[in-house]
Amino acid sequence: MKMKTHKTLGVALLTWLLATPALAQQTLDERINAAVQPAADWVTGIIFSTFPVAGVNIPFVLAWLIVAATIFTFYFRFINLRAMKHGFQLVRGDFNDPEAAGEVTHFQALATALSGTVGLGNIAGVAIAVSLGGPGATFWMILAGLLGMSSKFTECTLGVKYRNEYPDGTVSGGPMYYLSKGLAERGPNFARFGKVLAVLFAIFCIGGSFGGGNMFQANQSFAQLVNVTGGEASWLAGKGWLFGIVVAAAVGMVIIGGIKGIARVTSRIVPLMAVVYVSAGVIIILANITAVPAAFAAIFAGAFSPEGIAGGFIGVLLQGFQRAAFSNEAGVGSAAIAHSAVQTKRPVTEGIVALYEPFVDTVVVCTITALVIIITGTWDPGVDPSAGVQLTSAAFESSISWFPWILTVAVVLFAFSTMISWSYYGLKCWTYLFGESRAADYTYKFLFLAFVVIGSSMQLGAVIGFSDAMIFAMAFPNLLGCYFLLPVVKRELDRYWADLKAGRLERTRA
Repeated sequence: MKMKTHKTLGVALLTWLLATPALAQQTLDERINAAVQPAADWVTGIIFSTFPVAGVNIPFVLAWLIVAATIFTFYFRFINLRAMKHGFQLVRGDFNDPEAAGEVTHFQALATALSGTVGLGNIAGVAIAVSLGGPGATFWMILAGLLGMSSKFTECTLGVKYRNEYPDGTVSGGPMYYLSKGLAERGPNFARFGKVLAVLFAIFCIGGSFGGGNMFQANQSFAQLVNVTGGEASWLAGKGWLFGIVVAAAVGMVIIGGIKGIARVTSRIVPLMAVVYVSAGVIIILANITAVPAAFAAIFAGAFSPEGIAGGFIGVLLQGFQRAAFSNEAGVGSAAIAHSAVQTKRPVTEGIVALYEPFVDTVVVCTITALVIIITGTWDPGVDPSAGVQLTSAAFESSISWFPWILTVAVVLFAFSTMISWSYYGLKCWTYLFGESRAADYTYKFLFLAFVVIGSSMQLGAVIGFSDAMIFAMAFPNLLGCYFLLPVVKRELDRYWADLKAGRLERTRA
């Protein structure tokens, strides 16, 4: 009976979209946007409530992320810096444990998580931050990335600590499990509180997987493809739905295979495209090496004395931190879901590996993008927030004429890898709410692929609003739970660090 009702409602909605006279002159893309925009605006208004500081409205969720990252950094005595060397040893396989529960190696888990963060936030988001906040926004992006490393360490350690391990060798982990199971260890009242936080996180994550992990990616990659094929004159203009169908088919072929299939693809795509993108940036920087000192001078000067920038110092800090937070998602909890699939008996090992995620995403890739934009002088204070990819493309094109085509391939592949990673995040939250079953699995995957088409067809304003809102909303239940579970992480870290220093850890690679 429910199935018939849902089918009837779906047919009615489709009929309304196609037949309403007021929409008759609109394209299919415009109709989809008109249907979804009101809901997206409503959600955005709630999540991004603000409070004033020095005349600038600061989103409360941004302050929530910054404060948590700073507290975690001091609580764990700058683990973001002192564990980097050992993190590299873990990533390259020095301490792999193939007999441990889990489905992927440390490197594959990191690559999967990176594929969910390294992408359009680094390309489009950085261009917007530098344009609206000036070169000084780069400084705050880097600082946000360094602090965010401690948030990743905390949530990914907890993700492995409280994951579910099944007889067939598969695992399910992430904030929804450590919020419910971890807080339950503190007593019945905390158990109920943790369950509420877990359910809220799962709901927000599912929304984030459809938004920032899906629609935003499809939208911006389509925009870049249209841009390099002629802009408004391109035969693809207005055919976002067609691009969406093609991408949905490609994504569908990968996500059917689960985390192992996703890890195989991301462990190849992410390193390849990161090397191509970073190499192109380095080439441009080296070709303009004499301009680098002036660029860094502008970054540091602009960070503390942003003359002429709207909002002054606070405005610049806001642009840098907000773009960094959206790019690396530290504190959001999403990456803990991917890292939880790692093969290990020591949860803290994956927390240490996770330190590299914000470092690579923000400190390395975002900084290179910002330097290219500053050196080439292509940043524009009057930029339209929808033109982030095009602005970065113009910056690279100014030195490498054919680079927009390479960037287009990078954008599409980065978007593709992000989508398949976020499909896994959303799926794990979906099955947490509705149970581990084949029906729940395929229902979610069908919905995810449908949103690929919707995202390709929507105007960017609605996509950005919904994307940011759902992803940032995950930080509220996630970080609240993390505060209560900090002593658990500290015990795990102290025991592991003592074993490491005493030489009690078995090396699997000479």
